[in-house]
Amino acid sequence: MNAVAGHTGQGSKEVDGTIRGLVDVIIANVAKGEVVSIPGFAKFSKRQTKARMGRNPQTGAPVKIPARTKARIAPLKIYKDVVLGVQKPPKIGVAPAAPVAKKAAPKKAAPKKAATKKAVPAKKAAPKKAAKKTAKKATKRR
Repeated sequence: MNAVAGHTGQGSKEVDGTIRGLVDVIIANVAKGEVVSIPGFAKFSKRQTKARMGRNPQTGAPVKIPARTKARIAPLKIYKDVVLGVQKPPKIGVAPAAPVAKKAAPKKAAPKKAATKKAVPAKKAAPKKAAKKTAKKATKRR
């Protein structure tokens, strides 16, 4: 909590309340069956498995495996890239910069083109490489 408070510049009590609220919202929504995704971090979901037959590995006897509900947390690409060293981690202790709004450039009108007649494409000559290959084959055969 203190690291997040130092990073964002907020009080530790505010950060504590925010994180606890975030966890509560995630748990409540996933319990309802919704998928919750935190961009750049992870996706939380609830998964149902069907009942199936399995085997005891020691005896080989068939065993009935009941249906279950599982909690699933899948890390997202940015998180995996940082953890695996593909991408640099964010700097801690420095508050993230606020996004700067860019002004839209004025659109220019496209110049009008005069209608042109379609030209009939001329036949292309065979490439020189193909001519060289056939000449080489002819000399090898002799």
